[in-house]
Amino acid sequence: MSPTSEYVVGVDLGGTNILVGTMAPDGTTPIAVRTEPTLAAEGSDAVVARMCRLVDEVIADTCAATGATRAQIRGVGVGAPGPLDRERGIIHVAPNLGWHDLPLRDLMTERLGLPATLENDANCATLGEWWIGAARGARHVVGITIGTGIGGGLILNGRLFHGASDVAGELGHATIDSTGRRCKCGNYGCLEAYASGPAIAERAREALAGGEASRITALVDGDLARVTAAIVYEASQEGDEIAREVVRETARFLGTGVANILNTYNPEVVVLAGGVAQAGEALFGPLRAEVRRRAFKPAVDACRIVPGALGGNAGAVGAIASFLAQTRL
Repeated sequence: MSPTSEYVVGVDLGGTNILVGTMAPDGTTPIAVRTEPTLAAEGSDAVVARMCRLVDEVIADTCAATGATRAQIRGVGVGAPGPLDRERGIIHVAPNLGWHDLPLRDLMTERLGLPATLENDANCATLGEWWIGAARGARHVVGITIGTGIGGGLILNGRLFHGASDVAGELGHATIDSTGRRCKCGNYGCLEAYASGPAIAERAREALAGGEASRITALVDGDLARVTAAIVYEASQEGDEIAREVVRETARFLGTGVANILNTYNPEVVVLAGGVAQAGEALFGPLRAEVRRRAFKPAVDACRIVPGALGGNAGAVGAIASFLAQTRL
């Protein structure tokens, strides 16, 4: 990189982790990346302070690696859970963080002395995969992020679609069982209540409640409170039948949600981003089969259902893309 180049910082704020990275505005490889636990229980002030410290550290890393100065950092794009108001930079509700009406964009701008933008985190992950990832070149894309929660992003005819009040794409809160599990959003039967990372772990714990032998139990040394979705995927790949059934059940839930998406939006690509990608064909095979069973054939034939290509960096990459779009650089 030339020392005369400009750089943008992307922040991906999740319920579990914060990831911050820098890129040049042409979408080249990230230059510096740092991540830390979110620790939402400490409160919004502590989390915002941690985000700003990470941004400062990543800027210092970038300057050291490229010879740039802070003046060459154009600004900060932030991807955060919603619903939110992009124009005013406010997070209205973040169920997994416990935040309400937080003016996150302005807090970041004031503390960092840099322009900042705010966008939904799942929109950011979708933008990232569309910009330089698994959905590059497509016109109609749906992104689904699976982590602490489940989010979604819609790119229709080459443009990110926000809806009338910035809440389009909240696919994790589509109801798949009207009398089902209670979701943190207050509704019952949301897709997120069944197929998010914590929901996958909880269903595994329920399956093991009778004391059945399982590789899952061995991987957490008998402490079921330590079970995570990643542990379930690992046990499944090692052949554990209980883990395999949890993964198959997760695929059916996700397949139901994706089938509804295909019938509604008729996308060219559905990208599943987040830790779910590590489950591989054990999840994607039955997921695609469930979609074929439920969705219209022309919609199925037109669509690729793929894991994200950017891994854990998708949200930060998309936050950078959102900054560039919102500031028209």
